[in-house]
Amino acid sequence: MLPNENSRRCILSGEKDARDGLIRLALGPDGMVAPDVRARAPGRGAWIAVTRAELDVANARGKLKGALARAFKSGAVDAPEDLGARIEDALRQDALNRLGLEARSGKLLTGSEKIEAAARSGQVRLLMHAADAGIDGNRKLDQAWRVGSGREGSAVRGMVLPVPRTILSLALGRENVVHIALTDRAAAERVAQAVSRWCEFIGSEAEAEPCAKGAQGPSALNAHDGDGMGEDEGFEISR
Repeated sequence: MLPNENSRRCILSGEKDARDGLIRLALGPDGMVAPDVRARAPGRGAWIAVTRAELDVANARGKLKGALARAFKSGAVDAPEDLGARIEDALRQDALNRLGLEARSGKLLTGSEKIEAAARSGQVRLLMHAADAGIDGNRKLDQAWRVGSGREGSAVRGMVLPVPRTILSLALGRENVVHIALTDRAAAERVAQAVSRWCEFIGSEAEAEPCAKGAQGPSALNAHDGDGMGEDEGFEISR
């Protein structure tokens, strides 16, 4: 992407991207670095666009500490050994919180029958499945989504989230949440952005099949618009 005032550079890879696609790290008064996934902490921040595996290696080898010292312009910087795990937990919670907010706003559907009806009528913008959802149930709803969005015969399918139904049920305050559908485009974009960053960071360690490596944040939403990607490379949002 072209540099602009909203872009940031990863302190480890040097790659530059929109700030919504990177993860911000903040420096505490004690010199300890902590994840700031909502980018709201005061002061100077450092940005990363690497996977957890890559971050853990950089942290273990001391490369991360040097990059942080340069980013914060201070030698009194310390990164906890479990920084990767802390970032993963923060991204996971941010994504689940976003799902909970959309559920309370009435823009999210659960229940196979409701989702199938909405999908076939072209109302579904984003479709997701719990990690422990049945293959047959996923296929049925994926097919309904393809039919309703005019993409029958394609490989488009819902995202398999890297958490089981018990976690999704707790996050949404509903019972037995196995499948989730977003019917509002703006809500789908918000959820997709949060989930995309989470999936990208955890990489192959917990990556579900529709969570492909590639664009993060808002750019992931438009990954199919003229860049040569196939419809099955990542999760899809209906236009």
